Amino acid sequence: MNIRKGAFFLLSICILFSSVESANAKNHAPTQAEIDAAKKAEIAKKAIADAASKKLALAVKDLRQLSQLANVANQKYLTALAALKVANTNKIIADKAYSDAVAAVITTHNDIGRLAISAYKTGGSLSDLETLLDAKGPQDLIDRLSTLENLGARNSTVLDRFKAAEKIAQKMKNLAEVAKIRQEKATAVVAESKKSADEARKAQQIEVSRLTAIQNKLAKELASAKNVRISLEQRRQLALLEENRAQIADNTKVKTKVWKAGGPTGKSSIRTTVDQRLKAVEFAKRQVLAKKPYVWGAEGPNSFDCSGLVYAAYKYAGLGWPNWDRLNAALYYTYTKQIPISDMQPGDLIFYSYNGSIAAIHHMSIYAGNGMMWEARSTRSGLRFSSINSVDGMMPFVGRV
Repeated sequence: MNIRKGAFFLLSICILFSSVESANAKNHAPTQAEIDAAKKAEIAKKAIADAASKKLALAVKDLRQLSQLANVANQKYLTALAALKVANTNKIIADKAYSDAVAAVITTHNDIGRLAISAYKTGGSLSDLETLLDAKGPQDLIDRLSTLENLGARNSTVLDRFKAAEKIAQKMKNLAEVAKIRQEKATAVVAESKKSADEARKAQQIEVSRLTAIQNKLAKELASAKNVRISLEQRRQLALLEENRAQIADNTKVKTKVWKAGGPTGKSSIRTTVDQRLKAVEFAKRQVLAKKPYVWGAEGPNSFDCSGLVYAAYKYAGLGWPNWDRLNAALYYTYTKQIPISDMQPGDLIFYSYNGSIAAIHHMSIYAGNGMMWEARSTRSGLRFSSINSVDGMMPFVGRV
Protein backbone atom coordinates (compact mmCIF):
# COMPACT_ATOMS: atom_id res chain seq x y z
CA MET A 1 0.00 0.00 0.00
CA ASN A 2 1.50 3.38 -0.99
CA ILE A 3 1.37 6.59 1.04
CA ARG A 4 -1.60 8.03 -0.83
CA LYS A 5 -3.66 4.86 -0.39
CA GLY A 6 -2.73 4.71 3.29
CA ALA A 7 -3.84 8.31 3.84
CA PHE A 8 -7.09 7.63 1.97
CA PHE A 9 -7.70 4.56 4.14
CA LEU A 10 -7.23 6.57 7.34
CA LEU A 11 -9.46 9.36 6.03
CA SER A 12 -12.14 6.79 5.21
CA ILE A 13 -12.03 5.54 8.80
CA CYS A 14 -12.51 9.08 10.14
CA ILE A 15 -15.44 9.66 7.78
CA LEU A 16 -16.94 6.30 8.81
CA PHE A 17 -16.64 7.19 12.48
CA SER A 18 -18.26 10.58 11.98
CA SER A 19 -21.13 9.06 10.00
CA VAL A 20 -21.82 6.32 12.56
CA GLU A 21 -21.71 8.78 15.46
CA SER A 22 -24.23 11.20 14.01
CA ALA A 23 -26.48 8.65 12.34
CA ASN A 24 -27.03 6.27 15.25
CA ALA A 25 -27.12 7.91 18.67
CA LYS A 26 -28.19 4.67 20.40
CA ASN A 27 -24.90 2.89 19.67
CA HIS A 28 -21.77 3.20 21.74
CA ALA A 29 -19.36 5.80 20.41
CA PRO A 30 -17.12 4.53 19.04
CA THR A 31 -18.13 1.01 17.99
CA GLN A 32 -15.82 -1.98 18.13
CA ALA A 33 -15.91 -2.10 14.33
CA GLU A 34 -14.54 1.44 14.22
CA ILE A 35 -11.78 0.50 16.66
CA ASP A 36 -10.91 -2.52 14.50
CA ALA A 37 -10.82 -0.27 11.42
CA ALA A 38 -8.53 2.14 13.27
CA LYS A 39 -6.24 -0.77 14.16
CA LYS A 40 -6.09 -1.79 10.50
CA ALA A 41 -5.26 1.80 9.54
CA GLU A 42 -2.51 1.85 12.15
CA ILE A 43 -1.07 -1.45 10.89
CA ALA A 44 -1.17 -0.20 7.30
CA LYS A 45 0.60 3.02 8.31
CA LYS A 46 3.22 1.00 10.19
CA ALA A 47 3.88 -1.17 7.14
CA ILE A 48 4.36 1.91 4.97
CA ALA A 49 6.59 3.55 7.59
CA ASP A 50 8.68 0.37 7.98
CA ALA A 51 9.17 0.14 4.21
CA ALA A 52 10.20 3.79 4.06
CA SER A 53 12.59 3.22 6.97
CA LYS A 54 14.29 0.32 5.14
CA LYS A 55 14.56 2.39 1.98
CA LEU A 56 16.08 5.26 3.94
CA ALA A 57 18.55 2.90 5.64
CA LEU A 58 19.75 1.66 2.24
CA ALA A 59 20.04 5.22 0.96
CA VAL A 60 22.06 6.24 4.02
CA LYS A 61 24.32 3.22 3.49
CA ASP A 62 24.85 4.23 -0.15
CA LEU A 63 25.56 7.80 0.93
CA ARG A 64 28.14 6.55 3.42
CA GLN A 65 29.89 4.53 0.70
CA LEU A 66 29.75 7.41 -1.78
CA SER A 67 31.15 9.73 0.86
CA GLN A 68 34.08 7.37 1.37
CA LEU A 69 34.72 7.24 -2.40
CA ALA A 70 34.47 11.02 -2.59
CA ASN A 71 36.96 11.34 0.26
CA VAL A 72 39.37 8.99 -1.53
CA ALA A 73 38.94 10.97 -4.76
CA ASN A 74 39.55 14.19 -2.91
CA GLN A 75 42.71 12.78 -1.32
CA LYS A 76 43.99 11.71 -4.76
CA TYR A 77 43.18 15.16 -6.07
CA LEU A 78 45.15 16.80 -3.28
CA THR A 79 48.07 14.41 -3.95
CA ALA A 80 47.95 15.25 -7.67
CA LEU A 81 47.97 18.96 -6.87
CA ALA A 82 51.00 18.46 -4.65
CA ALA A 83 52.77 16.53 -7.42
CA LEU A 84 51.91 19.27 -9.92
CA LYS A 85 53.37 21.81 -7.55
CA VAL A 86 56.59 19.76 -7.40
CA ALA A 87 56.64 19.49 -11.21
CA ASN A 88 56.22 23.26 -11.50
CA THR A 89 59.05 23.77 -9.01
CA ASN A 90 61.29 21.38 -10.98
CA LYS A 91 60.47 23.30 -14.15
CA ILE A 92 61.49 26.55 -12.49
CA ILE A 93 64.75 24.94 -11.32
CA ALA A 94 65.40 23.53 -14.80
CA ASP A 95 64.67 26.90 -16.41
CA LYS A 96 67.15 28.49 -14.00
CA ALA A 97 69.78 25.85 -14.82
CA TYR A 98 69.23 26.42 -18.51
CA SER A 99 69.57 30.19 -18.03
CA ASP A 100 72.83 29.56 -16.18
CA ALA A 101 74.01 27.36 -19.05
CA VAL A 102 73.21 30.08 -21.57
CA ALA A 103 75.15 32.52 -19.41
CA ALA A 104 78.02 30.04 -19.43
CA VAL A 105 77.85 29.96 -23.24
CA ILE A 106 78.13 33.73 -23.34
CA THR A 107 81.06 33.61 -20.92
CA THR A 108 82.70 30.93 -23.04
CA HIS A 109 82.14 33.00 -26.14
CA ASN A 110 83.84 35.94 -24.45
CA ASP A 111 86.72 33.72 -23.35
CA ILE A 112 87.18 32.59 -26.92
CA GLY A 113 87.13 36.22 -27.99
CA ARG A 114 89.92 36.99 -25.61
CA LEU A 115 91.87 34.02 -26.95
CA ALA A 116 91.47 35.38 -30.45
CA ILE A 117 92.81 38.77 -29.39
CA SER A 118 95.73 37.06 -27.67
CA ALA A 119 96.47 35.02 -30.78
CA TYR A 120 96.38 38.14 -32.90
CA LYS A 121 98.86 39.91 -30.62
CA THR A 122 101.24 36.95 -30.71
CA GLY A 123 100.90 36.59 -34.45
CA GLY A 124 98.82 33.39 -34.41
CA SER A 125 96.31 32.40 -37.05
CA LEU A 126 92.87 33.93 -36.74
CA SER A 127 91.08 31.86 -39.27
CA ASP A 128 89.86 29.22 -36.85
CA LEU A 129 88.89 31.79 -34.20
CA GLU A 130 87.00 33.88 -36.69
CA THR A 131 85.05 30.78 -37.57
CA LEU A 132 84.10 30.37 -33.90
CA LEU A 133 83.16 34.01 -33.52
CA ASP A 134 80.79 33.71 -36.48
CA ALA A 135 78.81 30.85 -34.81
CA LYS A 136 75.07 31.42 -34.97
CA GLY A 137 74.13 29.65 -31.76
CA PRO A 138 75.27 27.39 -28.91
CA GLN A 139 75.09 24.14 -30.88
CA ASP A 140 76.77 25.69 -33.91
CA LEU A 141 79.48 26.97 -31.57
CA ILE A 142 79.92 23.49 -30.06
CA ASP A 143 80.28 21.97 -33.52
CA ARG A 144 82.88 24.52 -34.50
CA LEU A 145 84.77 24.28 -31.21
CA SER A 146 84.99 20.52 -31.60
CA THR A 147 86.98 21.02 -34.77
CA LEU A 148 89.61 23.10 -33.12
CA GLU A 149 92.81 21.39 -32.13
CA ASN A 150 95.09 24.33 -31.43
CA LEU A 151 93.32 26.28 -28.63
CA GLY A 152 95.35 24.75 -25.83
CA ALA A 153 94.49 23.37 -22.42
CA ARG A 154 92.60 26.49 -21.28
CA ASN A 155 90.40 26.44 -24.34
CA SER A 156 89.61 22.76 -23.82
CA THR A 157 88.51 23.50 -20.26
CA VAL A 158 86.14 26.24 -21.42
CA LEU A 159 84.72 23.96 -24.05
CA ASP A 160 84.13 21.09 -21.61
CA ARG A 161 82.41 23.43 -19.11
CA PHE A 162 80.10 24.76 -21.78
CA LYS A 163 79.21 21.31 -23.10
CA ALA A 164 78.42 19.99 -19.57
CA ALA A 165 76.29 22.99 -18.68
CA GLU A 166 74.37 22.82 -21.94
CA LYS A 167 73.79 19.08 -21.60
CA ILE A 168 72.59 19.24 -17.99
CA ALA A 169 70.38 22.24 -18.61
CA GLN A 170 68.69 20.71 -21.64
CA LYS A 171 68.14 17.39 -19.85
CA MET A 172 66.59 19.03 -16.80
CA LYS A 173 64.41 21.21 -18.95
CA ASN A 174 63.17 18.24 -20.94
CA LEU A 175 62.47 16.19 -17.81
CA ALA A 176 60.67 19.08 -16.14
CA GLU A 177 58.53 19.68 -19.23
CA VAL A 178 57.58 16.01 -19.44
CA ALA A 179 56.82 15.83 -15.71
CA LYS A 180 54.69 18.97 -15.88
CA ILE A 181 52.68 17.70 -18.86
CA ARG A 182 52.09 14.35 -17.19
CA GLN A 183 51.05 15.96 -13.91
CA GLU A 184 48.71 18.36 -15.65
CA LYS A 185 47.01 15.41 -17.38
CA ALA A 186 46.89 13.37 -14.17
CA THR A 187 45.52 16.33 -12.21
CA ALA A 188 42.81 16.89 -14.82
CA VAL A 189 41.77 13.21 -14.66
CA VAL A 190 41.74 13.17 -10.87
CA ALA A 191 39.83 16.47 -10.78
CA GLU A 192 37.18 14.96 -13.06
CA SER A 193 36.96 11.89 -10.80
CA LYS A 194 36.62 14.16 -7.77
CA LYS A 195 33.90 16.15 -9.50
CA SER A 196 31.97 12.96 -10.36
CA ALA A 197 32.33 11.63 -6.81
CA ASP A 198 31.21 14.92 -5.29
CA GLU A 199 28.20 15.10 -7.63
CA ALA A 200 27.23 11.51 -6.80
CA ARG A 201 27.50 12.22 -3.09
CA LYS A 202 25.49 15.43 -3.45
CA ALA A 203 22.75 13.67 -5.43
CA GLN A 204 22.58 10.89 -2.84
CA GLN A 205 22.41 13.43 -0.03
CA ILE A 206 19.40 15.00 -1.75
CA GLU A 207 17.79 11.55 -1.99
CA VAL A 208 18.49 10.83 1.68
CA SER A 209 16.98 14.19 2.67
CA ARG A 210 13.91 13.44 0.56
CA LEU A 211 13.48 9.99 2.09
CA THR A 212 14.06 11.39 5.60
CA ALA A 213 11.26 13.91 5.05
CA ILE A 214 8.96 11.12 3.86
CA GLN A 215 9.85 8.96 6.85
CA ASN A 216 9.25 11.83 9.28
CA LYS A 217 5.86 12.48 7.67
CA LEU A 218 4.96 8.80 7.87
CA ALA A 219 6.11 8.64 11.49
CA LYS A 220 3.76 11.50 12.33
CA GLU A 221 0.94 9.83 10.44
CA LEU A 222 1.63 6.55 12.24
CA ALA A 223 1.61 8.34 15.61
CA SER A 224 -1.64 10.03 14.62
CA ALA A 225 -3.18 6.70 13.56
CA LYS A 226 -2.07 5.16 16.85
CA ASN A 227 -3.56 8.06 18.80
CA VAL A 228 -6.82 7.68 16.89
CA ARG A 229 -6.96 3.99 17.76
CA ILE A 230 -6.08 4.59 21.43
CA SER A 231 -8.56 7.46 21.65
CA LEU A 232 -11.31 5.32 20.18
CA GLU A 233 -10.56 2.49 22.61
CA GLN A 234 -10.51 4.84 25.60
CA ARG A 235 -13.73 6.51 24.55
CA ARG A 236 -15.41 3.15 24.11
CA GLN A 237 -14.34 2.08 27.61
CA LEU A 238 -15.63 5.37 29.02
CA ALA A 239 -18.88 4.90 27.14
CA LEU A 240 -19.35 1.37 28.44
CA LEU A 241 -18.56 2.46 32.01
CA GLU A 242 -20.87 5.47 31.93
CA GLU A 243 -23.69 3.44 30.38
CA ASN A 244 -23.30 0.65 32.90
CA ARG A 245 -23.54 3.06 35.83
CA ALA A 246 -26.48 4.86 34.25
CA GLN A 247 -28.33 1.55 33.80
CA ILE A 248 -27.72 0.62 37.44
CA ALA A 249 -28.91 4.09 38.47
CA ASP A 250 -32.08 3.66 36.42
CA ASN A 251 -32.85 0.46 38.32
CA THR A 252 -31.93 1.87 41.76
CA LYS A 253 -34.45 3.83 43.81
CA VAL A 254 -32.70 6.84 45.32
CA LYS A 255 -34.52 8.20 48.36
CA THR A 256 -32.66 11.47 48.77
CA LYS A 257 -32.10 14.57 46.68
CA VAL A 258 -28.69 15.25 48.27
CA TRP A 259 -26.36 12.73 49.87
CA LYS A 260 -24.72 13.51 53.17
CA ALA A 261 -20.98 12.85 53.35
CA GLY A 262 -17.79 13.85 55.14
CA GLY A 263 -15.28 16.48 54.12
CA PRO A 264 -14.03 17.16 50.60
CA THR A 265 -11.58 14.71 49.03
CA GLY A 266 -10.76 16.40 45.72
CA LYS A 267 -8.00 18.71 44.54
CA SER A 268 -6.66 21.39 46.87
CA SER A 269 -6.61 24.12 44.23
CA ILE A 270 -8.45 25.28 41.13
CA ARG A 271 -6.95 25.85 37.66
CA THR A 272 -9.48 28.21 36.07
CA THR A 273 -10.57 31.84 36.31
CA VAL A 274 -14.15 33.08 36.62
CA ASP A 275 -14.05 34.10 32.96
CA GLN A 276 -13.01 30.60 31.91
CA ARG A 277 -15.80 29.01 33.93
CA LEU A 278 -18.36 31.37 32.36
CA LYS A 279 -16.92 30.55 28.95
CA ALA A 280 -17.47 26.83 29.67
CA VAL A 281 -21.07 27.58 30.66
CA GLU A 282 -21.63 29.47 27.43
CA PHE A 283 -20.23 26.56 25.41
CA ALA A 284 -22.54 24.06 27.12
CA LYS A 285 -25.49 26.37 26.55
CA ARG A 286 -24.81 26.55 22.80
CA GLN A 287 -24.67 22.75 22.50
CA VAL A 288 -27.98 22.36 24.33
CA LEU A 289 -29.70 25.08 22.29
CA ALA A 290 -28.37 23.45 19.12
CA LYS A 291 -30.21 20.27 20.21
CA LYS A 292 -27.23 18.03 19.61
CA PRO A 293 -27.77 14.32 20.34
CA TYR A 294 -26.56 12.27 23.28
CA VAL A 295 -24.06 9.54 22.31
CA TRP A 296 -22.23 7.36 24.81
CA GLY A 297 -18.56 8.30 24.98
CA ALA A 298 -18.92 11.27 22.62
CA GLU A 299 -17.13 14.55 23.37
CA GLY A 300 -18.25 16.62 20.39
CA PRO A 301 -18.40 18.42 18.23
CA ASN A 302 -21.59 16.80 16.91
CA SER A 303 -22.76 14.82 19.97
CA PHE A 304 -21.94 14.36 23.67
CA ASP A 305 -22.48 12.28 26.76
CA CYS A 306 -22.54 13.93 30.20
CA SER A 307 -18.79 13.85 30.94
CA GLY A 308 -17.99 14.50 27.26
CA LEU A 309 -19.92 17.78 27.39
CA VAL A 310 -17.98 18.85 30.51
CA TYR A 311 -14.66 17.91 28.92
CA ALA A 312 -15.43 19.77 25.68
CA ALA A 313 -16.72 22.86 27.53
CA TYR A 314 -13.55 23.36 29.56
CA LYS A 315 -11.33 22.46 26.65
CA TYR A 316 -13.09 25.26 24.78
CA ALA A 317 -12.46 27.52 27.77
CA GLY A 318 -8.71 27.04 27.30
CA LEU A 319 -7.74 23.99 29.35
CA GLY A 320 -5.62 21.28 27.72
CA TRP A 321 -3.53 18.28 28.59
CA PRO A 322 -1.92 17.69 31.08
CA ASN A 323 -4.06 20.11 33.12
CA TRP A 324 -7.29 18.77 31.68
CA ASP A 325 -8.01 15.14 30.74
CA ARG A 326 -10.94 13.21 29.34
CA LEU A 327 -12.29 11.26 32.34
CA ASN A 328 -15.54 9.67 33.43
CA ALA A 329 -17.97 11.40 35.79
CA ALA A 330 -16.71 9.69 38.97
CA LEU A 331 -13.09 10.63 38.32
CA TYR A 332 -13.98 14.25 37.62
CA TYR A 333 -15.37 14.41 41.18
CA THR A 334 -11.90 13.79 42.63
CA TYR A 335 -10.13 15.64 39.81
CA THR A 336 -11.62 19.03 40.82
CA LYS A 337 -11.66 21.11 43.98
CA GLN A 338 -14.78 20.18 45.96
CA ILE A 339 -16.96 23.09 47.03
CA PRO A 340 -20.07 22.83 49.25
CA ILE A 341 -23.30 22.98 47.28
CA SER A 342 -24.25 26.15 49.16
CA ASP A 343 -21.23 27.96 47.68
CA MET A 344 -21.47 26.78 44.08
CA GLN A 345 -21.06 29.21 41.20
CA PRO A 346 -21.79 29.05 37.46
CA GLY A 347 -19.32 26.70 35.81
CA ASP A 348 -19.04 24.35 38.79
CA LEU A 349 -19.64 20.66 38.10
CA ILE A 350 -22.60 18.89 39.72
CA PHE A 351 -22.43 15.13 40.38
CA TYR A 352 -25.11 12.48 41.02
CA SER A 353 -24.59 9.05 42.62
CA TYR A 354 -27.09 6.20 42.99
CA ASN A 355 -25.81 5.19 46.45
CA GLY A 356 -23.85 8.19 47.72
CA SER A 357 -20.37 6.81 46.90
CA ILE A 358 -17.92 8.28 44.44
CA ALA A 359 -17.72 4.96 42.58
CA ALA A 360 -21.49 5.06 41.99
CA ILE A 361 -21.50 8.54 40.38
CA HIS A 362 -23.41 8.09 37.12
CA HIS A 363 -24.13 11.63 35.93
CA MET A 364 -22.66 15.13 35.94
CA SER A 365 -23.59 18.56 34.64
CA ILE A 366 -22.44 22.20 34.50
CA TYR A 367 -24.10 24.65 36.88
CA ALA A 368 -25.76 27.51 34.97
CA GLY A 369 -26.82 29.59 38.00
CA ASN A 370 -30.18 30.16 39.69
CA GLY A 371 -30.64 26.47 40.48
CA MET A 372 -30.34 25.41 36.83
CA MET A 373 -27.83 23.33 34.90
CA TRP A 374 -26.71 22.51 31.37
CA GLU A 375 -26.42 18.78 30.87
CA ALA A 376 -26.31 15.84 28.50
CA ARG A 377 -28.98 13.79 30.28
CA SER A 378 -29.43 10.53 28.37
CA THR A 379 -29.96 8.94 24.95
CA ARG A 380 -33.67 9.35 25.59
CA SER A 381 -33.70 12.97 26.82
CA GLY A 382 -30.68 14.36 24.95
CA LEU A 383 -29.00 17.62 25.97
CA ARG A 384 -31.06 19.75 28.35
CA PHE A 385 -31.37 22.92 30.41
CA SER A 386 -32.94 21.73 33.64
CA SER A 387 -33.24 22.11 37.40
CA ILE A 388 -30.35 20.78 39.47
CA ASN A 389 -33.00 18.89 41.51
CA SER A 390 -34.42 17.09 38.50
CA VAL A 391 -32.01 14.20 39.19
CA ASP A 392 -31.97 12.49 42.62
CA GLY A 393 -28.81 11.67 44.57
CA MET A 394 -26.77 14.87 44.24
CA MET A 395 -23.32 14.64 45.83
CA PRO A 396 -22.72 17.03 48.74
CA PHE A 397 -19.96 18.86 46.91
CA VAL A 398 -19.65 20.38 43.46
CA GLY A 399 -16.38 20.37 41.57
CA ARG A 400 -14.67 23.65 40.73
CA VAL A 401 -12.23 23.14 37.85
